[in-house]
Amino acid sequence: MTLPQTDQPRSIAEFAESSADLIERLQHAGGAYPASPSFSAYAGYSWFRDGAFIADGMSSYGRIGSAERFFDWCSVVLDARSGQLEAIVAAARAGHPLPDAAMLPTRFMFDGTAGDDEWWDFQLDGYGTWLWAVGEHARRHGTDAARWSRAIGLSVDYLVSSWRRPCFDWWEEHAMHVHVSTLGCIAAGLREAIALGVLDAGREAAAADAEAAILELMHTDGLADGHLSKWLGSRAVDASLASVVGLLGVVPGDSEPGRATIAAIERELTVDGGVHRYVDDTFYGGGQWPLLSCMLGIAEVRSGNRDRARELLDWAVATAGADGALPEQVGRHLLAPERVDEWVERWGPVAQPLLWSHAMVIRLAVELATADAGASEAEARA
Repeated sequence: MTLPQTDQPRSIAEFAESSADLIERLQHAGGAYPASPSFSAYAGYSWFRDGAFIADGMSSYGRIGSAERFFDWCSVVLDARSGQLEAIVAAARAGHPLPDAAMLPTRFMFDGTAGDDEWWDFQLDGYGTWLWAVGEHARRHGTDAARWSRAIGLSVDYLVSSWRRPCFDWWEEHAMHVHVSTLGCIAAGLREAIALGVLDAGREAAAADAEAAILELMHTDGLADGHLSKWLGSRAVDASLASVVGLLGVVPGDSEPGRATIAAIERELTVDGGVHRYVDDTFYGGGQWPLLSCMLGIAEVRSGNRDRARELLDWAVATAGADGALPEQVGRHLLAPERVDEWVERWGPVAQPLLWSHAMVIRLAVELATADAGASEAEARA
């Protein structure tokens, strides 16, 4: 695939290749993707959410084996917790849902154990994103997902029984709310689980009913001023919503709420090509995240704005250090500069490299190349 070029010293094609090499080199032998190999709070852990987006980036770039090793790891982790999952589902069906502390954690150590560090653990999004990534991969490469069918079924049961519950968002915050980006991840995962054709009839029907209910809720309580909101009932916007109208394809980028969401993120959270998480962010001063610029770029492509997507991609690549490593965030436009020191004292400098950042550069580059190729073919036919 021919990737788009840029005026940056390192071409996008070269940067995407080196990013894929970096991800594959750092991937654990068991299949887990480390969030960041050296950042103190992340070292030794892999997230289903981050990992699913990383796997999708690698799959889109043709690194099939890397993506499937991650899916294998997810499957092993879930199969090992089948008893816990069955208890969670049974309690929910009986009308006595288990407490948050009894739910699955959001991250695991590379050997599949939960680890013993305290974390903001109850998050549902990752169990939707891994299903979504498997579905995208299977469609893209014609892969038979049967080898992951047990874990897929367990994940569907978990999400169908639990999707209405408040939980922490992508940023390990605001656990008292139901977050629209989390709902988007779940809806996308259920959609893809159905499409894979590995569910029995009962699970398939339950997944379809849950997906329909989630989409209805997102289009009622999840909208404010025409755009998707940070959580149900909120009027704020969050940059994670770019995935819902972009990569996850839950709300089309060229629909009215899709365009309104993109416009709100551009207006309220974006400066030049750098995207903040949300307006009240104070984590490391509330900087700009390259991965979110790429998420927004994909949404822009799908809304028909490839030129803006290229600007966002160039900005993201330009945040790389001299060694080519992309950070989690940069401090070029801080929302709360007075809050930087407390985080540095707690965990050290910002995570760099962050594998999710590298994966999103790859994914946006592929998205642009595909869109450009499609436009060229359309012009040739005209």
